[in-house]
Amino acid sequence: MSHFLQSERATLARVLPGLDEALSRIPLLGMERPGNPALPLFRDAGGPGLVIPVEHGGLGATPLDAIRVQRAIASRSPSLAVATTMHHFSVAGLVELAAISDKEGAEWMLLESVAQQRLYVASGFAEGRTGASIFSSQFQVRRTAEGLVLTGSKKPCSLSLSMDLLTASVVLPDDEGGSSLVVVLVPAATPGISRRPFWGSWALAGAESDEVVLEDVVVPDHQLAYWGRPGQLDTAQERTFLWFELFIAATYLGTASALVERVLSAARGTPSERVALVTETEGAMAALEGVAREMATGSAGQDLLAKALFVRFAVQEAVERGASRAAELLGGMAFVSSPEVACLLASTRALAFHPPSRLSAAPALDTYLAGGPLRLE
Repeated sequence: MSHFLQSERATLARVLPGLDEALSRIPLLGMERPGNPALPLFRDAGGPGLVIPVEHGGLGATPLDAIRVQRAIASRSPSLAVATTMHHFSVAGLVELAAISDKEGAEWMLLESVAQQRLYVASGFAEGRTGASIFSSQFQVRRTAEGLVLTGSKKPCSLSLSMDLLTASVVLPDDEGGSSLVVVLVPAATPGISRRPFWGSWALAGAESDEVVLEDVVVPDHQLAYWGRPGQLDTAQERTFLWFELFIAATYLGTASALVERVLSAARGTPSERVALVTETEGAMAALEGVAREMATGSAGQDLLAKALFVRFAVQEAVERGASRAAELLGGMAFVSSPEVACLLASTRALAFHPPSRLSAAPALDTYLAGGPLRLE
């Protein structure tokens, strides 16, 4: 048995028993289409509770275990990994909010429901909009006696069909003359929520990334959570940001790893070419694991955020180079005889479209390197 992806698949087998075997029996393209069986399999395995603490009904995965699980899943189905990244991002944000909340456990009760009922939580935040803050959304909001009323849409929105809950953020004026970032949680069956077809690409089509439309959707006050000031990352925001960057990088590294695995299985290229390919892939994973281990100590702060961004962009470059090189080594006949190689290669490119982009983050990182604060707008 190959040692490549061995630790990741062993972690997946320990955390979500039976899932890897089930996914491995489904052809790749069967999981990369709308209505695929991978999302139900992940739900049935208890995956929605991955990052929820054990004491609240979840699996309590550490950041290290979580990224290993994510890489292993992506090597089987990139669409499943992308869709579940958005779920984990939303859930991790709720976990971080619950840890500092004064609402007498209301957030923990919600998270227990997510874990026990295996609910999917979709993200109405900024992924997919190049240059936007990871915590921003495009919803218009007004306050009424019944609560907030939201109008607008999120496109693309992964898990648009399978979601049980939708999270998003809005900015509201506060009592001090400033503004607050507020997270809203909306059940998918709430009146005024609808879906529209949006995703036109065949790559990652299984992630259900269509448009979710909100038309005068009422959100009562008990479905709101306050998350500090916009543009000023507090500890909960910092750690949620770290979760996202770890998950999204591990997802696309796993997708590239699927191509690398094909090279190894077919013994394509020379030994030195194969070792060079794996060296870059494993080096990128080791860097991600370093951030995950540091995060597991409870760390956050601007230094770790900056490190996470540097690692994410290094992974991005490794994915781009590694996927292209793996496809080249597999050869033209592999490319034209099966759509799987083209599907995986196209899917790896999407990492560049998740926030923050290299171009948008460069000024903030440059300021940080010169001794200034790290501000991610």
